[in-house]
Amino acid sequence: MAALRAILGGRLVQALPSLGSVRLSSSFKAADVQIERCASPQPKPDSSSLVFGKHFSDHMLVINWSESDGWERPQIKPFQNLSLHPASSALHYSIELFEGMKAFRGADDHIRLFRPMLNMQRMHRSAERSCLPLFDKSELLQCIKKLVEVDQDWVPFSQSASLYIRPTFIGTEPSLGVSRASKAMIFVIVGPVGPYFATGSFNPVSLLADPAFVRAWKGGVGAYKMGGNYGPTIAVQNEAVKRDCQQVLWLYGDQEEITEVGTMNLFIYWTNSKGEKELVTPPLEDGLILPGVTRQSLLDLARTWGEFGVCERSLQMPELLQALDQGRVLEVFGAGTACVVCPVGSLLYKGQTFQIPTMENGPDLAKRFYKELTDIQYGRKESDWAPLVV
Repeated sequence: MAALRAILGGRLVQALPSLGSVRLSSSFKAADVQIERCASPQPKPDSSSLVFGKHFSDHMLVINWSESDGWERPQIKPFQNLSLHPASSALHYSIELFEGMKAFRGADDHIRLFRPMLNMQRMHRSAERSCLPLFDKSELLQCIKKLVEVDQDWVPFSQSASLYIRPTFIGTEPSLGVSRASKAMIFVIVGPVGPYFATGSFNPVSLLADPAFVRAWKGGVGAYKMGGNYGPTIAVQNEAVKRDCQQVLWLYGDQEEITEVGTMNLFIYWTNSKGEKELVTPPLEDGLILPGVTRQSLLDLARTWGEFGVCERSLQMPELLQALDQGRVLEVFGAGTACVVCPVGSLLYKGQTFQIPTMENGPDLAKRFYKELTDIQYGRKESDWAPLVV
């Protein structure tokens, strides 16, 4: 969607006619970052005992914005609680979004990010959809790099752990009116993480596919990384556990269109109806699918290899079940920043369990993807996908 630029009141703004929003286009600058060092650094947890999202580093990045004054100078300061007005719009109307990315310490002791500009681009799109102020994507990335550099000792000295980075953007409008926020805050917190799933890497998960539950819908906000997309899924996840499943396969519409798996993008590697090997994943154009960074990376790798077909298209449950019945499905796996690649072993649908032969087939492709991505992330393979931080 093209932005219409106009000059209003002597200030450059961007207007998005279809959403009726007006925001400042000026941005903060990474060169203006103010750094306040933590006086009492915490002890670092042992890398072998890390779980996902439970540990946080000594510092955080905070950048405030107001409609009257624009962006303030970015601040890196000791990790601390936020102070918010009780009527803040993020608390009442979910004017909030976030990103998920990682920093990796390589065997050469250098710290790398992984395709971070894709996260910045997605965050910018989410901000636009949320009527939050726009920002310079490169400047935010440089601010995040400064934070990682300050807390570089928190990046695990391990090839099986990493530093998770959570950029978050919230409306802090101190009013109960349902309107565009006149105040907002970007903050970034980081912390060391181990495997996302308690079962560890490459243990297959079981899926519940129940058309009674919907994650996103056409014309909605499923393609944006907003907190409101995630909270309502927790009850469905709990329902899956009650039915002895670990994750949810999200379906949509009368045709039971396959969309995502848990909080991951879904991939199916099979022999298609023409007898050709093919990697298939649902498309982005209908707005049901989050454009994952790992998703894009798997597609880019597969197309570079040129060894099998790569297709982004709609898939329905009857098509998948028919392919399983005919023995054409080779591997099914999810892909995301937290887990990288996660194999799927079974599917519970309308009271019947369908076994998926992912593990029986290696899973050769899923493991190949995992190795290729982690080799890049940990610096075992040179790539412009993994820019150095330190």
